[in-house]
Amino acid sequence: MPVRSIGARVCFFATIFFPTVMLAHDVSSGDQQILDNGGLLSYIWVGAKHMLTGYDHLLFLVGVIFFLKGFKDILKFITVFTIGHSITLLGGTYLGVQVNEYLIDAIIALSVLYKGFENLDGFKKLGTKAPNLLLMVFLFGLIHGLGLSTRLQTFDMGQDQFLLKIISFNVGVELGQIAALIPIVLLINAWKGKSSYEAFYKASNVYLVIAGIGLFAYQLYGYFNGH
Repeated sequence: MPVRSIGARVCFFATIFFPTVMLAHDVSSGDQQILDNGGLLSYIWVGAKHMLTGYDHLLFLVGVIFFLKGFKDILKFITVFTIGHSITLLGGTYLGVQVNEYLIDAIIALSVLYKGFENLDGFKKLGTKAPNLLLMVFLFGLIHGLGLSTRLQTFDMGQDQFLLKIISFNVGVELGQIAALIPIVLLINAWKGKSSYEAFYKASNVYLVIAGIGLFAYQLYGYFNGH
């Protein structure tokens, strides 16, 4: 398949989904009702739903998966990312660490931009060596966890079973992450054997860069306009 055709398809889907990305993982009154009317399972459900609609988190993970080869590598890096965001999600929420949601989401957007830039050999083109990927995935995991913690703290959780509620939400996040990544990994691995993969790879990572820039600008706009 010609490069232009692959690029056109990626751009087409990006145009459709980009507005949805901009509204990634908004907290709704419906979620609060679910938490109010349910027990710990409701926190698992909302956590999973939050990750499945957390397109900034998933875009970053897509960028990481593009770089990796083999299931063991994917498992290792996703585990490191999970440990990172679990530390700040659990610790940040339990300790009540307050971070501006727009600023933390702007940094998360930069992680998406960073991964697309790295995958396109951006550092090599600048004549410098890319930072250790495993370390960067862990650091970005910590940042993503703060974003998740910020969202969780917007809910009225009460004081009863407070720690268990945080843990349940985190479990839901992990389940949602697994559910989202399985089809993504299968798609990328299936495409790797095709002649059009290189064009698909380049077009997808260009979109990651564009999405990262767009999300970053959107979050800064929200921050400076107090939305």
